[in-house]
Amino acid sequence: MLTPATTGTEIPADIAPIISALCAVAADLSATIALGPLGQSLGATVGANTDGDSQKALDIMADDAFAAALRGTGVRWYASEERETVAEIDPEGRLALAIDPLDGSSNIDVNVSIGTIFAIQPAEPDATATFLRDGSHLRATGYFIYGPQTALVTSFGAGLRLFILDRATGQFRETPKAPVLPADASEFAINASNYRHWSKPVRAYIDDCLAGVDGPRGQNFNMRWVASLVAETHRIMARGGIFLYPSDDRSGYAKGRLRLVYECAPIAFLVEQAGGKATTGTTRILDLVPDSLHARTPFVFGTADKVDRVASYHDLPDREVSALFGDRGLFRA
Repeated sequence: MLTPATTGTEIPADIAPIISALCAVAADLSATIALGPLGQSLGATVGANTDGDSQKALDIMADDAFAAALRGTGVRWYASEERETVAEIDPEGRLALAIDPLDGSSNIDVNVSIGTIFAIQPAEPDATATFLRDGSHLRATGYFIYGPQTALVTSFGAGLRLFILDRATGQFRETPKAPVLPADASEFAINASNYRHWSKPVRAYIDDCLAGVDGPRGQNFNMRWVASLVAETHRIMARGGIFLYPSDDRSGYAKGRLRLVYECAPIAFLVEQAGGKATTGTTRILDLVPDSLHARTPFVFGTADKVDRVASYHDLPDREVSALFGDRGLFRA
């Protein structure tokens, strides 16, 4: 299902069957999603997952399809956002896969890009313990984005690779040029409706961006928010910038909202491979050890200097962390 751009860039042999299986399901999902209301009622709410988030019909369809396709590919353990516990696929398999089968499913009915996020690592004898480790064990991660193009962005630890679905052949064909995060960008992505709930450092960072050329940053910024992690990631991979989903003071958001195992860690791996950084705001995501399969974390990623700047706001004395203080020493224009 994948066609490399050049010889000598083959997928690692033990991972190749897994990627091929994922690509086959992704191609089918792409066709199903493209039908929209001409197909099934994909955006209908059919229940809730273990964390209480609503599940759409396509969430369940995607999860079942990926799990079925992975049989015989060497995957022993399968951890999914849509399942409370780890499932065993192949008892003799030596690899484990964590997956968000359909990220951004709340956008299905409004024709906004959605996606699939996955991470592959060695399987340990204990199912849950396999996934409760830091990101140093990751062998490969990636995401599919279902938009005007259906694309696979993936890494096997040696930079990013970009494949585009050729609908005429059903093959994912690699592009000659791999994505690299642009060093300069003037965009940030955050859900500004939660402003009143953020910590002082996050509010100060955003306030200084919004102040534009008249503020301590000395330049104008644009805000973006799609509410689809894959769509946000894909834009930042193409144009640079920064994404923030911080913790806040609402009930259930003290540790952030995005899941570490099958959302944040896979994306962080890709971002670092593209030359960027991914943190909680202060701590590198790939250094975190989840305390549960569905553990959540604050998530800040993008162009390295912007992520570092967010961390520096957390280092300021509390009295200096307030909006639009142009004379704040560290960020004086």
